Amino acid sequence: MLDTRIKPIVMPKWGLSMSEGKVTGWLKPPGTKISVGDEILEVETDKIAGVVEAGDAGILRRAIGTRDTIYPVKALIGVIADEEVSDDEIDAFVAGYAAPAEEDDAAQESGPKYEFADTPSGRLRYAKRGDGARTIVLIHGFGGDLDNWLFNIDALAGSATVYALDLPGHGQSDKAIGEASLSWLSGAVLAFMDRLGVEKAHLVGHSMGGAVAMRAALDQPARVASLGLIGSAGLGAEINSSYTDGFVAGSSRRDMKPVLEQLFHDPGTVTRQLVEDILKYKRLDGVEEALHALSASLFPAGRQSEILAERLKAADVPVLVVFGASDKVIPPAHARALGERAKVEVLGEAGHMVQMEKATRVNELLLDHMGR
Repeated sequence: MLDTRIKPIVMPKWGLSMSEGKVTGWLKPPGTKISVGDEILEVETDKIAGVVEAGDAGILRRAIGTRDTIYPVKALIGVIADEEVSDDEIDAFVAGYAAPAEEDDAAQESGPKYEFADTPSGRLRYAKRGDGARTIVLIHGFGGDLDNWLFNIDALAGSATVYALDLPGHGQSDKAIGEASLSWLSGAVLAFMDRLGVEKAHLVGHSMGGAVAMRAALDQPARVASLGLIGSAGLGAEINSSYTDGFVAGSSRRDMKPVLEQLFHDPGTVTRQLVEDILKYKRLDGVEEALHALSASLFPAGRQSEILAERLKAADVPVLVVFGASDKVIPPAHARALGERAKVEVLGEAGHMVQMEKATRVNELLLDHMGR
């Protein structure tokens, strides 16, 4: 029986498809006092590079995972324990450690990792996690997909049913855009909810997805329990056209990599695989037309065409706004557009993808917001 005074650090599972990750560096040396939430090491997956945060407090007694080495999900890569635990006890823990039973995971993996819903807006891919009474729908931004919520979907599913979908024109959903407008996209989200029998949900939207969520709350307020707006569009006119135009025009790794680096506080977060995945998506039939239409309609001449902040101030829906302080796509000043109408958090050392770069804090804010 393993010593419960000793806490394992394991290779995390970020998203449904992750099976392994590569340790790219430790941020804390052995012997460091660790608090819950401290960033302790960096991991790279086939999707993105990210940091592993401590789930327990104590002293980092072992950094087992070695740089540039790939480990399966749940493999032991470090140990946290207080100083009264002897080195021999730590050694015994490491020698006797076995990954948790795979029964639940095996059952989950035996079914489809993603599901599809046929709606009037097309066939939409989605992921579902959890089975709680509260329902949360996660809506990604321009050019994104449901994997933008890799670090959030499981954390939010502890006491809720959480859906993350690919909007029309994105990911593995149908690529046809009936109309390149926020109203049409919000209608697609509401049609998705209808198809799954969801009468009312907390909508969490990132970037363009935030504007889509706002539009849904204005069009059908009875369907929206609250809004979580992450680096959201629709709060002000300014937007970085070098990002939106560059994303639409990019056709090679050389073109796309510097565009994607604008999404993050740390440009090193952009992996080669992430760039390749975006380029692969952009080569799919119908994607170019959908992106061009949305960009021309929603972000013409480097400005946002639909500003919803004033109307949202008058709506009766709780609102949380979260931005990264170094957002290079939408100005962080837009976080204050709703004034006292919203709870606002601007997080340091995070860019436009704040829900990835500061996932633990964003998840805490969302859960607290929806709980209230």
